[in-house]
Amino acid sequence: MTKIKAYFELIRLDRPIGLYLLLWPTLWSLWLSHNEAPSIKLMLVFCLGVFVMRSAGCVINDIVDKDIDPQVQRTKTRPLANQSISLGEAYIVLFILLCVALILVLQLNMSVLLWSICGLALTVLYPFCKRFISAPQLVLGFAFSWSIPMVYSAGGFILDKGFVYLWLSTVLWIVVYDTFYALVDKADDLKIGVHSTAILFGDSVGLITGILQLLVLALWVMVGITSGLGPFYFCSLVLAAALFIRQQFLIRSSNPEQIFKAFAENNYVGLCVFFGIFTGLLFGSH
Repeated sequence: MTKIKAYFELIRLDRPIGLYLLLWPTLWSLWLSHNEAPSIKLMLVFCLGVFVMRSAGCVINDIVDKDIDPQVQRTKTRPLANQSISLGEAYIVLFILLCVALILVLQLNMSVLLWSICGLALTVLYPFCKRFISAPQLVLGFAFSWSIPMVYSAGGFILDKGFVYLWLSTVLWIVVYDTFYALVDKADDLKIGVHSTAILFGDSVGLITGILQLLVLALWVMVGITSGLGPFYFCSLVLAAALFIRQQFLIRSSNPEQIFKAFAENNYVGLCVFFGIFTGLLFGSH
């Protein structure tokens, strides 16, 4: 039973917030690319794909960070860090997850397969970035939003302005919320010598993330205009903006739990945008 618990922790089943944050952009793009509800098959393939690749990403991250995680307060209890799972067992789990991901992507077209190979490369690359790049969150932004071009390619749809606005807004949104996440580890990261935007932005972290949030909102407005979404969508953006303002107050706290809350509440932002897209398409002017 203890070993099963360790496997669940390895793929973060005990911490589903990352899964939700990956799922929202996938759902946004599934609805927007079709201008309506997508097929059941497409929804199943992509939702399962998000779960499998998020799990695989967590395993890859823990394998790469197996020597760093024991030095960080938040990560020292992870299965590889506390040695409740061996490195060999982690590689077996990763192999199984990647096989399942391949089976899922083979249900779609060749274009999606090519995009998925690039997505896997980003997933493998990301954990190394914190050692060499001052803004590894930017790489994560592309890795976490990779489902968007995959969804559009799966339907054979043109990568138009609406797609560009959606993808860019999602990348910037991810940079913002992962900066909040990195703030929790900032002290440990400085000691170890790894990089993050929380360190890069320094004392201006509130100002810079606030500007980025304004850009995200502006791009989401452009998504609504180009996709012909109705007033419900723009009302949902008002709620998202209110959550962004709340997050700016939360990150001013010296309490790590409050800062983590700023990160976690982006799940509600994702829900607001999805609700807006769903109702916007239902009652929109397109």
